[in-house]
Order: sequence, then structure tokens, then C-alpha cells
Amino acid sequence: MKRIIFAAASMALVSACGSERSGSYETDNGEKVEYSVDTSSGETNATIETEDGTAKIRSGADVEVDLPDGFSLYPGAKVVTNTTFNQADGKGSMIIFTSGDKAADIVSYYRKQAEAAGVKIEMEMKTAQGTMLAGKGEGDKVFSVNANEKDGETTAQMMVGEGIN
Repeated sequence: MKRIIFAAASMALVSACGSERSGSYETDNGEKVEYSVDTSSGETNATIETEDGTAKIRSGADVEVDLPDGFSLYPGAKVVTNTTFNQADGKGSMIIFTSGDKAADIVSYYRKQAEAAGVKIEMEMKTAQGTMLAGKGEGDKVFSVNANEKDGETTAQMMVGEGIN
């Protein structure tokens, strides 16, 4: 059911990106979703109610970075957007950021943090422009980072969560 909640949360964010500033709807699975968009900051908030409990998401450039223990924002990174997801038995964050550093340096930074947090790297893919890592750990911990270079700047997306699988 946790995957259904996460999917509903994603749908709420997509809905909130339209012209409506707030609203509610019910998914095909019976989840009730309410969302709102702050017109001054662009932050999106959504609440999803299911038979398993309530999940809350926040998304925007100014949403506070709140990562699980052992993880931190890359030094000097500029956050483009941060999406947080919280429910009774888990939480997660997906951060998109930019940096003047090399993709390999960013990936190395997060590999060290992930391995120290007990994440086993299960996938690594390298391209000419960047690298992607992904893995899992105890307690339904999930992790991925994807960093790509273009025109002297690296754009990275890092996702980490606990109890949301």
C-alpha cells in the first residue's frame, strides 16, 4: 500500500502544477487527495488519506531539506526543488540541485554517505556526461543519485527514503 500512497502523492503534485491553486479529488483506489499551491512561493502541499493512514508531501525550491540520518545536502549546492514525503512509518526526500563541481565528485560524496548508512549499492551506470547510483538498505531504506554535467555545471537528483517501499 505504501507504493500506492507514493503514487497518489506524485499525482497530487502533478495536479497542483496546473492552473488550480487548491483542490481535492479521489483516486481510483479510494484515496482522498487534497492539495494547495502557495502563489507567492510556488510551494505545493498535499495530503493523501488512505485506509492505511495519512501521507503528506511538500514540494518547492524553498522547502527545508530534511534528510534521514547520515545524509546531507552536497556542500555548496543550489537547491532547484525539494520534495518531501512523510507518513506514519516512513519519510523521504527528492532533491534536485546544481553545483559547479564534477558529477563524479557529487556521486562519490553520496556513495560514501549511502554506504555509511547501510545502503548496498545495487546499480551503477556511467555515461559520458554523468553517473547514476541506486541501492537499498535495512528498514526499507532506498537511495539513488543521478548527476550529469553540461556546460560546466552539474545538475543532480538525489532521492533517499526510509519505510516507503
